Amino acid sequence: MSRLVWYISGTRADFGLMRSTLDAISRHSDLRLGILVTGMHLDEQFGETYREIDKAGFEIVLKQPLAKMGTGGAAMAKGIAQMIDSFTDAMQRERPDLVLLLGDRGEMLAGAIAAIHLDIPVVHIHGGERSGTVDEPVRHAISKLAHIHFAATKEAAGRLKRMGERADKIHIVGAPGLVGLDKAASQPRSAIAEKAGLDPDRLIALLVYHPVLQEAGQGGQTTKTILEALASRGFQTVALMPNSDGGSEPIRAELNSRSADPNLVVATHFPREHFVSWMAAADLMIGNSSSGIIEAASFGTPVVNIGSRQHLRERNANVIDAASDDAAIQEAIDAALTLGRFPPCNVYGDGHADRRIAGLLSELTLDGVTRKSNAF
Repeated sequence: MSRLVWYISGTRADFGLMRSTLDAISRHSDLRLGILVTGMHLDEQFGETYREIDKAGFEIVLKQPLAKMGTGGAAMAKGIAQMIDSFTDAMQRERPDLVLLLGDRGEMLAGAIAAIHLDIPVVHIHGGERSGTVDEPVRHAISKLAHIHFAATKEAAGRLKRMGERADKIHIVGAPGLVGLDKAASQPRSAIAEKAGLDPDRLIALLVYHPVLQEAGQGGQTTKTILEALASRGFQTVALMPNSDGGSEPIRAELNSRSADPNLVVATHFPREHFVSWMAAADLMIGNSSSGIIEAASFGTPVVNIGSRQHLRERNANVIDAASDDAAIQEAIDAALTLGRFPPCNVYGDGHADRRIAGLLSELTLDGVTRKSNAF
């Protein structure tokens, strides 16, 4: 009897990172895959990106939209409550063999809480990492609720052990987001620049800047500072709209206010292949996205990482950190221009996490795995 694995997806980002791994799971003869869809995927403002999951041929076992409650911290907390309620009903009804979770978002925490109370094993990917914002305690909370850990790096695995997790339940698999990167980056710079109305012979920056809950009032000003610093150095900029976390509206408003700028292209969403192609083709990636910390190094793209959102994560050599003020951002951009591209090299793995994860999900012994008291 094949194992039923449920994955929870709430954003374009997590699905893009997991797409190849979900493919590997769905193709495995001993596994069946179902996806619970929620959050930004079902919001028209963010492009209703659940359609990409449908298009990929994956089975969606639940669609849970969230009530419109704004984008502040209270809305995020109430959204988690809605998801716990809905996920619990679905899991109790269908009883998946495993619940697979990625990273540190609220929908993943909701899934862990629901599953652990139904005695369903939880597998957590990217546990043991640090970030320095509200994401970090959420990530660690999911790790403490999880029963099996698929760590991306040796350092993260060591941290999970120090947190009290059993060594035999921790497996280093690498980052799923690195799977198939070269193949996905199939669109050449000239083609994607022409499509965006930009000049491929001029400097191009990829901007992905998300809000930080504890600094929600600063996001709009930081976005303005970034855009002005890029413009002063002759960059054309391709910017993605932020996620739905608290503080996103000022960032969104700043980007929208510049819609007439011919050197700025703003998109709500890019399909994974298009986004990865921009990451590979850009002269600079800037903002605070985990893709800059994890994936961009595989292309050698220089990255300016701004602020505290990725503050304590393991870095590759291509990352230059900067505070959110104008002088720091300008200095970091200049440093990135001076250094140029880096040799592709990535501490987050070799790009084969998909087959490792699918293999482990099919082979792991689940008897007694939910009795976490054995870890202490």
